[in-house]
Amino acid sequence: MLEIRFHGRGGQGAVVASILMSKAFFQAGYYVQSFPFFGIERRGAPIEAYLRISHSKIFIRTNVYTPDHIIVLDNTLLGSIDITRGLKPGGIILINATKDLKELSQFPGYRIAVVDATQIALRNHIGSRTNPIVNTSLMGAMSKILEIPPMDAVEKAIMEEAPAKQHENVKAAREAFDAVEFYE
Repeated sequence: MLEIRFHGRGGQGAVVASILMSKAFFQAGYYVQSFPFFGIERRGAPIEAYLRISHSKIFIRTNVYTPDHIIVLDNTLLGSIDITRGLKPGGIILINATKDLKELSQFPGYRIAVVDATQIALRNHIGSRTNPIVNTSLMGAMSKILEIPPMDAVEKAIMEEAPAKQHENVKAAREAFDAVEFYE
């Protein structure tokens, strides 16, 4: 079983990203489970969403405490919460950031991948200038670095399930797929 934890802020699309990724994995033949965890329920508050993927039925019904990988939608969370809590050694941390972000060096023992999902969302007019929605960009990036689900399953999930701007979101996912890099 593969477990992924999403970190974002309320209103950024972390919950939608976990749901859309679960649909992409399901279309690719996996069993999936996706659900959010909210603390203080308000726009801008830190939130978590979880995704489990397996080749067999998933019977566990708890939060994800020891994720294989992490996706961070908002890099300002890096200094305010422990995003690596429970992360398995060697896990991948995908961060919406540029490679020059100074906080990237604080994660020894993990593989760090970065993509500037904010700029991709802005270029594709997803969200607003003050609140770009980066979730589909990060879906494309995760598809590339994990090599699952296939990008066509990600695109299909976005086209069928994204609440708005499906074509723009697919374009953003493709751009992020091509732009994601590992921080070395």
